[in-house]
Amino acid sequence: MTTPLAPATPVTILTGFLGAGKTTLILNLIPQLPKDYKLALLKNELGDLAIDSQLATSASISSVRELLNGCICCNLVGQLSDALRELRAERLPDRIIIETSGSAFPATLAMEVNRLAREANEFVLDGVISVIDVENWKGYEDTSVTAKLQARYTDLVIFNKWERVGERRFDDCLDRLGDLEVETPWVKSDIGNVKADVLLGIDGALARKLAESTINHDGSSHEHEPSGSHQSEVDVLSVRLQVDNDSSAGVDLGKLQTFLEHAPKDAVYRIKALLYANSTPKSSDGEPVGPAQSAGSAKSSRYILNWAFGRWTFTFTDAPAVAKENSINEPLLQMTVVLAKYEANNWKKRIENGGMIAVADDTRAEAKLQVDVMT
Repeated sequence: MTTPLAPATPVTILTGFLGAGKTTLILNLIPQLPKDYKLALLKNELGDLAIDSQLATSASISSVRELLNGCICCNLVGQLSDALRELRAERLPDRIIIETSGSAFPATLAMEVNRLAREANEFVLDGVISVIDVENWKGYEDTSVTAKLQARYTDLVIFNKWERVGERRFDDCLDRLGDLEVETPWVKSDIGNVKADVLLGIDGALARKLAESTINHDGSSHEHEPSGSHQSEVDVLSVRLQVDNDSSAGVDLGKLQTFLEHAPKDAVYRIKALLYANSTPKSSDGEPVGPAQSAGSAKSSRYILNWAFGRWTFTFTDAPAVAKENSINEPLLQMTVVLAKYEANNWKKRIENGGMIAVADDTRAEAKLQVDVMT
């Protein structure tokens, strides 16, 4: 039985028509995750027989569960909630990915995950990602209303197989997306590869990885990129706020919230951070998170911040992400900002000069802000 004190399990919805490249995207994501990271996959296929999936044999997939004979957003929504709860209770995954066929309407799935989140705080919706097969887009663009609905109700569009067509075909695909009159951020895959920082927010397991990466921080990226690096499709900033040893120091939540509220979705894809605060932060729904604290509390508390597509959540974590003996130089804030291509230098200057990231005034701690473009 799942303990109510367990943190909410992030859920990522990955949708796209059969053959768009969703499974390839997941297979290329796995090597980018920590070796002990537990990823659970919930698949939806139409038909009588389960698919013999490569994912079922992956050591990084804690479970593969397939829902058959129907559209996951229609007659199987009830079964979806049961499957999610079973995965959470039996496997304790760090994250669940719902991979669903193109006939599924992602808004319905998102509403179901949000309903479960409201009822028991068991899950949190990390994002809805649509994969578009550029090579075959024109083949179903004129005949399928669902193809348009997917793009309209998605947080991020991934253009896949664009390498196989000319620039005119890709431009035509962009035009059709523009016809939906919705400013949806998009990236191109690199032969089915997309950087994990773009696809996923930060959770408890990934927070440990982020914290450990800061111990010997020297302003450069130490993460291993798989062969055929796809870093070129996005820019990434590393933001670090360091103070002298002061257990009462906290990030200025007012200034941070202004940053989160005004970050444009067409330029900023994700903001992920580990931070300390000496007052109680609020997620984008206005709900306070963590223990009750007044400004200037004698001791700061630790939080995980996830900003994605205009929504953000804070998650209280009462234990350091790294062992105490290794966390002497742990910063007050360690943030990763994933940006659209060519936005890094612009946002580096804005963060350095705009007062968006600062120490709360009442702590009187001297702080050093460091912003690096990750290469």
